[in-house]
This record gives sequence, structure tokens and C-alpha cells, in this order.
Amino acid sequence: MEKQIPFTGILSNNPEENPDFFNWNRVKLRYCDGASFTGDSQNQAAQLNFRGQRIWSAAIEDLMSKGMRYANQALLSGCSAGGLAAILHCDEFRGFFPRNTKVKCLSDAGLFLDSIDVSGGRTLRNLFSGVVNLQGVQRNLPSFCLNRLDPTSCFFPQNVISNIKTPLFLLNAAYDSWQVQASLAPPSADPHGYWNECKKNHAQCSPSQIQFLQGFRNQMLNAIKGFSMSKQNGLFINSCFAHCQTERQDTWFADNSPIIKNKGIALAVGDWYFDRSGIKAIDCPYPCDKTCHNLVFR
Repeated sequence: MEKQIPFTGILSNNPEENPDFFNWNRVKLRYCDGASFTGDSQNQAAQLNFRGQRIWSAAIEDLMSKGMRYANQALLSGCSAGGLAAILHCDEFRGFFPRNTKVKCLSDAGLFLDSIDVSGGRTLRNLFSGVVNLQGVQRNLPSFCLNRLDPTSCFFPQNVISNIKTPLFLLNAAYDSWQVQASLAPPSADPHGYWNECKKNHAQCSPSQIQFLQGFRNQMLNAIKGFSMSKQNGLFINSCFAHCQTERQDTWFADNSPIIKNKGIALAVGDWYFDRSGIKAIDCPYPCDKTCHNLVFR
């Protein structure tokens, strides 16, 4: 693991790179547990200990003791598994602060969907089920979800987001490149490699593959319908083949950053956080957005 990492995008201290949050105290909590800081179990025979929830709690309590409890404003953000953590821990994070502190949460690329893969199976559900059971995640999932669904379903954010009480912003690529590769068309679901070129570069996708991916986008839009009805929540769903856009400078805030209706990600998040305007930005379907920074893999 790197001893130093660059603070770019939403973590930058340069006003020309991060206009709304450059002068904030910024902390990056390194991800290390495999369950978005929700695991809490041990297997003495196998000498396995999962302590994600305790690590999260200890880290936040340490930051509070160092002065974060005096903050007037706080934003819990995360990307990918960290984006899922920002959702699952959002209300808990709110609870650490006094009522008069402005607290919101931002999930970047954390909207993992319970999708059917190209073989008709549920690759990501199987993966999440293993994580939830192995790490004892159930005890740290929201009770409002567990009262009606099984623990694995409650690890999927689509079943949680509408009941989060704290203001939450969802930033996600409609054709999330990680989910395309690991959930929709992993090698286990595509043993003959029909999706290999499409996964690496969307320009190599066949019409039928694009149609399948449009179905994934439609599922994402359906998953956020209830969530989007709340005035306090924010959305930025761009029709890009990307994954994590807040900590990359080129996608967060640059001359050619992705935009929806002439507004980029950094300004959209800032407008939402500081209540300058409501943000419910949903892109038109691929291939209409020419501002995307699409990921291409070799």
C-alpha cells in the first residue's frame, strides 16, 4: 500500500481545482476491510478477523477528538466501495455531530445494482452474499431494511437509499465500468469471451451488447426513482463508461470535465451541498453525451 497518495479532485487544496471545498479539512480513510467498513466477525480456526465496523468507528472517534466535533459543516464522501460505505454509514456519521452542524453525504460510483449478468445469473449478488455472511455484516445494516429484506439485499444500496434520513448525493456513471466488468460480464458469466472487447472499450460493443447495457441504465434509473423524489437529495447520473469521478481531477473540475446541461460534477455537488440549487441531473442515454471521459482498458 502506498505511503502517500495525491489529494486531487474533491480532495484538492487548490481553489482552481476544487472551488467549493479546497479550504476544508480533508481526510482520506484508507479502505482495508472488503465490506465497506461494515464487517465485524472472527473465525478463530481460520485465524480470520474482520473489523471494518470497528475500524470505521475508531477512526471517526479519533477525528472527533482531534477537533472534527467542532465542525460547522461536514461531508462524508467515498468512491466505489467507499461510495457504498458513504451510503451505509451516512446516518451514523450524522449522529456523531450536533444538530446544528450541516452534515451531508456523497456516494461516487457506489450504486452497485443487484443485476442479472449476461448468462442470466447474479454474479454480484453471489459475491455480496459471501461478504455479508463471512464478515457478519448483518448486525451493521439498517434495521429499516432488514425488517423487510434479507441481509444480502440490504447490502445493495438500491434497497437502502430511499430511507436514508441525511441528505445524500448519488454520483454514478450509467454504464459503470466496474459493474460492466465484474458484475454484468465477468469471465464466469462469459466463458467464451464474447464480451472481452466490449468490456475494454465501449466502442467495440455490438448493437445487442449496447442494448443490454441500456437495460442496465434503465435499472439504475428505476432504482433511484423513490430517492430522487426527496428535495434534500441530489443526483448526477451521466451516460459514461466510467467509475469514480470525484477524486480524478479531469472528471471533477477541469476545462473539459463531463457535464450535464452545462454543469460539471464539482459545481453540481457544490450547488447541492450549499443549497444554492437543487440538483437532479440525469443524462440522456448513450451515445448522446460527448463530454464523457470514458475508460478504455488494454
